[in-house]
Amino acid sequence: MSIYKDYLKEIEDRKVQGLHPKPIDGAELLSKIIEQIKDVDNEYREGSLNFFIYNVLPGTTSAAGVKAKFLKEIILGESVVKEITPAFALEQLSHMKGGPSVEVLLDIALGSNVALAKEAAEVLKTQVFLYEADTARLEEALKNGNTIAKDILESYAKAEFFTKLPDVEEEIKVVTYIAGVGDISTDLLSPGGDAHSRSDRELHGQCLFEHNKDMQNELLALKEQHPDKRVMLIAEKGTMGVGSSRMSGVNNVALWTGVPFSKYVPFINFAPVIAGTNGIAPIFLTTVSVTGGIGIDLKNWVKQKDADGNTIVDADGEPVLKQTYSVDTGTVLTINTKTKKLYKDGEELKDISAALTPPKMEFIKAGGSYAVVFGKKLQTLACKILGIDIPEVYATSKEVSIEGQGLTAVEKIFNKNAVENTPGKTLHAGSNVRVEVNIVGSQDTTGLMTSQELEMMAATVISPIVDGAYQSGCHTASVWDDKSKANIPRLMSFMNDFGLITGRDPKGKYFPMTDVIHKVLNDITVGDWDIIIGGDSHTRMSKGVAFGADSGTVALALATGEATMPIPESVKVTFKGQMKSYMDFRDVVHATQSQMLKQFGGENVFQGRIIEVHIGTLTSDEAFTFTDWTAEMKAKASICISEDDTLIESLEIAKGRIQIMIDKGMDNANQVLKGLVDKANTRITELKTGIKPALRPDANAKYYAEVIIDLDEIAEPMIADPDVNNEDVSKRYTHDNIRPLSYYGGTKKVDLGFVGSCMVHKGDMKILAQMLKNIEAQQGKVEFKAPLVVAPPTYNIVDELKAEGDWDVLVKYSGFEFDDSAPKGLARTKYENMLYLERPGCNLCMGNQEKAEPGDTVMATSTRLFQGRVVKDSGEKKGESLLSSTPVVVLSTILGRTPTLKEYEAAVDGIVLTKFKPSQKQLVQ
Repeated sequence: MSIYKDYLKEIEDRKVQGLHPKPIDGAELLSKIIEQIKDVDNEYREGSLNFFIYNVLPGTTSAAGVKAKFLKEIILGESVVKEITPAFALEQLSHMKGGPSVEVLLDIALGSNVALAKEAAEVLKTQVFLYEADTARLEEALKNGNTIAKDILESYAKAEFFTKLPDVEEEIKVVTYIAGVGDISTDLLSPGGDAHSRSDRELHGQCLFEHNKDMQNELLALKEQHPDKRVMLIAEKGTMGVGSSRMSGVNNVALWTGVPFSKYVPFINFAPVIAGTNGIAPIFLTTVSVTGGIGIDLKNWVKQKDADGNTIVDADGEPVLKQTYSVDTGTVLTINTKTKKLYKDGEELKDISAALTPPKMEFIKAGGSYAVVFGKKLQTLACKILGIDIPEVYATSKEVSIEGQGLTAVEKIFNKNAVENTPGKTLHAGSNVRVEVNIVGSQDTTGLMTSQELEMMAATVISPIVDGAYQSGCHTASVWDDKSKANIPRLMSFMNDFGLITGRDPKGKYFPMTDVIHKVLNDITVGDWDIIIGGDSHTRMSKGVAFGADSGTVALALATGEATMPIPESVKVTFKGQMKSYMDFRDVVHATQSQMLKQFGGENVFQGRIIEVHIGTLTSDEAFTFTDWTAEMKAKASICISEDDTLIESLEIAKGRIQIMIDKGMDNANQVLKGLVDKANTRITELKTGIKPALRPDANAKYYAEVIIDLDEIAEPMIADPDVNNEDVSKRYTHDNIRPLSYYGGTKKVDLGFVGSCMVHKGDMKILAQMLKNIEAQQGKVEFKAPLVVAPPTYNIVDELKAEGDWDVLVKYSGFEFDDSAPKGLARTKYENMLYLERPGCNLCMGNQEKAEPGDTVMATSTRLFQGRVVKDSGEKKGESLLSSTPVVVLSTILGRTPTLKEYEAAVDGIVLTKFKPSQKQLVQ
């Protein structure tokens, strides 16, 4: 059977699923289609024409290269297709977003046929995805006196590709749809279990609302009732998009409610409108901007205050809320982009200027942030070639500079890495800044989308200013199934060719690593002044400042080495008191969130801000436990302020782990990993000689708030509880419900335990081993009354545990040990009461492969407690994912229930759970 007939068969198979033909990205299939188009008597000619015109992915896909070449033949008259005139061929090229299409347009524009050259030039003037190789051709032609090249460059200098776009409409009519009450996780919009289908946009779109067809049909009915309006998805009494960046979530919302980007490119929509009572989660809001959408903070429910200005609370101590205006499903509202207000029936409801800032308006006008980023870069290059000043076309970046005010740690990092800000001007929070990015991370369930984004922005190689970038295989580590076998090797091959260090070697020279991406990034980040961008909400490093990002922003950082964002405000966190010997550092993390909420009357002052934690004496592994959890605190990012000696120790650990990667053969031709070791050595020398101390804020820096955590108050282990049966739906599945162990009275049944994910480190594995030895010594044997799943985050940790003897202890008590030579091909559906030693990776925390049995109560070290993520509901009982420290998880599985404090203290007797003591030094400059 021919490749075309295979495609037709696939189309028939997709029809059964209610799907259209899959967009074409391969050269072989499109070449066959072109062959059939050229044969005027071919029985498949009509269908082939339709596929060629309307169903080919743009950018640098191999299919796009074949399409561009054929369109060039038509324009030059070398091939004649009556249905595709030369003018229509040029129009097709204009929708192909760079790469081969720009190459063809430049060939024609700089060619000898003047009439065609002028037509191609007019199309080129609308394009923004040009790279240095493209502008170099224009520069060379200009030097040779080519007037068309000059005309194109002058157009770019004026940014006509942007200025000639239609203005954003003054009034945008929307109709509301309540997607849920309380915080809405991106799992609702793009479930983790459907990660394998994210790159197939139409197929993935079927999982919106976790495949809830009733909700999907309600949405379709709203669209049918209001054809002149956009549907605005709302998180009532909550925040939209918590838990993950997830470009696929915004893509799904755009697919169902947005505007088609091009009639020649299927299933790529833009301009979604999303809202929440408490706004949009920070990294999710960035993703909305990528698609030229609007994210609105509604504030339609407000906390009630008494006469003294104190928050009124109910009998449970929860703030009492009052509705200021209704956004019930079906409510028609108007967004006015001139007044920047939200209206209902002509009455103003809310100032939404924060959603419609000048930069965001530019994103909306251009159809997304990529076009603006590339447009600015292209304008700058054109002006440099022409030797002229850059005309002010785009809104000037907001620069906030307050004389006499010191800098927070994040302000210092942004000032150091800023690009094209006013020379000599010190920038404070609120400034909008282009910054260079040092480290970039791509994870495997979003990586395929990142590779697609790179193809669509016509990028072919990583930016030379990026110090290092890594592609992981951790989210698909636990089950090597057919979906993974089909997707992951292809992803690794693309990213390896692009210039990333990859967990799997496409050539098979080194053993596949499924290390958790955040742990790898934490090791390869060797600069405390670095900026890190990663394709996951838990991109939170203990060195530098790291931002979780959608797959598109990751692609942009890989391609350009830059990111653009406001400098966030910071909240300073310091510690006092002394930890009790039986407490784990995880309890400090949970207590930080709990004490902060108590100190500020239930207001989460961390949300959308940088948490500057003065951790001081903890090395990067354990400090990462704090920074990792800050995603659950809804912070934008976090920064660890460290003592010099502690930072040196962390860098030495990082060097050793990078060297292991080098020894395994993971470095590339550019010797990226060697460069990171060299950078670490340089930084260590600076620290030891005092030339450049560890990053510290200024003593007179200004913070949004300052939080002091009293370690003396932490008297027992702390647990984040999803509170699944709370009568107020908005209070369920938040990470703010932190409870002491004694709350459960030693009686709450635990069905499964999980020690793993990015929240644990080598120390947790050693604690587990020692606890098992303690329990055997106390009780004569170790008997599990609930299954315990253990997934070390990295192979380095496994190797170190083997060398130190702890792995043998774990194996002794386990009933299953992972085998990389024969990885699991199917996810577990049932668990026995025993210890499972699983392959390094995300495992249960990701929820896309392994899950607990429906209705289980899970005690886990991970970060995810959202409904259905780790455990689904059963017909009889809601699934619960309670989050706690390693000792609590382990003991809960031994007992089959939550332990009492007395039982807990006995089990950890003699174990050093953490060495954390607040720094006695003033960690400021």
